[in-house]
Amino acid sequence: MSGTVKVEQHEGVTLIGINRPEKRNCVNTPTAEALLKAFQEFDADESSKVAVLYGVGGNFCAGYDLKEVAEDVPVSLGPYGRGPMGPSRFETRKPVIAAVEGFAVAGGLELALWCDLRVVEETAVMGVYCRRFGVPLIDGGTVRLPAIVGVGRALDLILTGRAIKAKEALEWGIASRLVACGTAIGQAVKLAQELLKFPQECMLADRTSVYNAVFSAKSLQEALQFEHENGCPVILKESVQGAKKFIGGVGRHGKFNLHTRPDPAKSKL
Repeated sequence: MSGTVKVEQHEGVTLIGINRPEKRNCVNTPTAEALLKAFQEFDADESSKVAVLYGVGGNFCAGYDLKEVAEDVPVSLGPYGRGPMGPSRFETRKPVIAAVEGFAVAGGLELALWCDLRVVEETAVMGVYCRRFGVPLIDGGTVRLPAIVGVGRALDLILTGRAIKAKEALEWGIASRLVACGTAIGQAVKLAQELLKFPQECMLADRTSVYNAVFSAKSLQEALQFEHENGCPVILKESVQGAKKFIGGVGRHGKFNLHTRPDPAKSKL
């Protein structure tokens, strides 16, 4: 793995860090290649169920390294293939959480949008800062942003290139969680560990159905059919066992701890 990308394993969670703090974690070609490889390896690793993407040194990612663009057109800007930022066109089978601190702008915003969830520090700043320099969004920004916030709000950010701070990002749905300064990585790992507690095939099936409905299905009925066909195989694998746990008194009253059995005398629906 390149020195510009750090990979750590932590009890079923893979932490992947962009390690160019002197550049506010701007991504160049070697970094993009290393990021993609890291996520491909995460996707193939059956022991790791969730990934956390973060930036080393106080910034998530300030986009693509324009020094490289100024000196030579990167190979990734040729025919359609790997995204310039690395994994932005790679479809993982498993959830990825962005831990956002400092700047997540231009291509950095696109990387955050590529993730399933975004844990954002209250001092973080996001935006399409590449607007100022005539650099288009080609890592999914024009695709994922309107899917997340709607066309009107997406155009507000895309056309103006203005900054959006954490509180507004939470109100718009860009941020999934708002956390205190200096805690994004820890809170993202905590959220990842919460996802580990659930029956995994069911969670992944529902995740796949969401992305199919938003980006692939041509009609409501097609989306509903995919949801049915994608979800039904899970019932025999996980749902029956889950129903038995519920009948046995586990997980009632909205509790998420499925590993402890309550007192039968106190158990009610």
